[in-house]
Amino acid sequence: MLTLNLPHTESDELSILCVGAHCDDIEIGCGGTLLELTAQRRVRVTWLILSSDPERAGEAKRSAAVFLGRAAEARLEIRAHRDGFLPYLGTQIKEEFEALKGRIQPDLIFTHYRHDLHQDHRLASELTWNTFRNHLILEYEVPKYDADLGHPNAFAVLGADTCRRKVETLLASYPSQANKGWFSADLFMALLRLRGMESNAPSGLAEAFHCRKVRFLESR
Repeated sequence: MLTLNLPHTESDELSILCVGAHCDDIEIGCGGTLLELTAQRRVRVTWLILSSDPERAGEAKRSAAVFLGRAAEARLEIRAHRDGFLPYLGTQIKEEFEALKGRIQPDLIFTHYRHDLHQDHRLASELTWNTFRNHLILEYEVPKYDADLGHPNAFAVLGADTCRRKVETLLASYPSQANKGWFSADLFMALLRLRGMESNAPSGLAEAFHCRKVRFLESR
């Protein structure tokens, strides 16, 4: 499999925006990738969560402290919109995205998969694309009962230690999700292993993304 690397700037600094509809979405979808990127490069991260309550917000803060622990700069923004109702709050959330665009111009954006069957996830993806129209956007996946996993075309190869840290942090940070049968180490590792197989990762482990558009060459 061919590799297309992220561009290196003079300062080797990368600005990243992570968008999640719910408090654990970002970690599930791209947590391992963030751990690797912050270990390899100087990274500034804006971490935006759209739906939360006080308990879940506290969990998200504990989790982000680990996943962004090596970031050169980290900004955690947690909104309190109602879970499951984001499409019906679209005007307000759209205004928040527009305000965000006025503050940051990220090099790389992680957001939800556009064909995710959870309505909140789809809205987050749609507003990401509507707001940031000239950016590199990678859409991550969140496994769920709806069985909506697609056919991703971009992969981040991860080491075994990174994957263990991702899964252990998820389970330790979100005790409120422990009663959900799918929120388990076995499931998270199984998906990492499946995507590792599909990408022929030397470690056998990877996170997967959907990349709709990428410009890889410019004439000089």
